[in-house]
Amino acid sequence: MTKNIKFIIAGIVIVVFATVGFFSFMGNKIEYTDFQNAQKNLKKVQIKGVVQKDKEIKYDAGSNTFTFYMKDDKNMEMKIILEGAKPNNFDIAESIVATGRVKGDIFYAKDILTKCPSKYEGTGDEVKSKNKNM
Repeated sequence: MTKNIKFIIAGIVIVVFATVGFFSFMGNKIEYTDFQNAQKNLKKVQIKGVVQKDKEIKYDAGSNTFTFYMKDDKNMEMKIILEGAKPNNFDIAESIVATGRVKGDIFYAKDILTKCPSKYEGTGDEVKSKNKNM
């Protein structure tokens, strides 16, 4: 084979791999949205919200599902059913991110991430008192 043919074949292989990689990445991309948009588009999404602690929160060992209610950033509430046990730190979480799909009036979550208060965040009083001393 001549040198030019080798370069052409290598170029074609690179283009094919780049195209396959791009479409694989786009297929795995999960966007953040709210419940209203999730109901319309029916694909896997991530929704940030706050657990409604005054509503039912329960784990069903028979079906291995954890159920609770969440309000999104636009104040829309929806029932969440997670396939699995209650996530760590769920009870002290400031907010959560649920990943899954809406079917009817229920959000079926595959994964829940909890955002908990940080023990490293100050109240701001330390900075104020430090500035006064300068």
